[in-house]
Amino acid sequence: MPEYNVLERDHTALLTVDLQRDFALPDSPVKSSGVGAHTPNIKQLIEGFRAAGKPILHGVRLYRPDGSNVDLCRRGAVEEGLRVLMPGTRGAELWDCIKPNDAVRLDAETLLSGETQEIAPHEQVFYKPRWGAFYGTRLQEELGRLGITTLVICGCNFPTGTRATVYEASARDFRVVVASDAVCDASDEALRELGRLGVYQMSTEACLAWLKGARAAAA
Repeated sequence: MPEYNVLERDHTALLTVDLQRDFALPDSPVKSSGVGAHTPNIKQLIEGFRAAGKPILHGVRLYRPDGSNVDLCRRGAVEEGLRVLMPGTRGAELWDCIKPNDAVRLDAETLLSGETQEIAPHEQVFYKPRWGAFYGTRLQEELGRLGITTLVICGCNFPTGTRATVYEASARDFRVVVASDAVCDASDEALRELGRLGVYQMSTEACLAWLKGARAAAA
């Protein structure tokens, strides 16, 4: 029987979800849980993909002050003064520890126009208007241009952005790996459920070992 879901190391990219300061700051109203515990693994995973010369794509949220592009569940709060993920603010920026260099700042105008922003060789940022990284974006086209069939996914906000991204990637026939110790706010039960989609789970260490040539874990 053909095995269609086999990971393809030579056609792999890292996709990060919501690794922005407002999701990590202790006093933020949208802080994701477990950030402190998972940050070292997320940082290690990103640095490993950089060292391997593999593509890295960062999906970020940006909320216009008038709330016009905000999810319905948060739009009223933004209209009434909630100030998170505002274009041009420090809170909307990528985590300092994952930037390729300290000078990187997001170009909100470029991102909101639907274009990607290259922040390092093989590394780019794109704006996603809703939870999942594929909805309303050019991500699928970009992955096709890069010849990517296998995605390693990590990030914040597993119940919303990261899980939605996993489902969207699976629905588009990408082979998916979730770095289980590099996703914030994910319960063991929620991660186990992904196995029904044929999603692979690996620790950061196992994922980077696989990237270097070791055998993949089972889905």
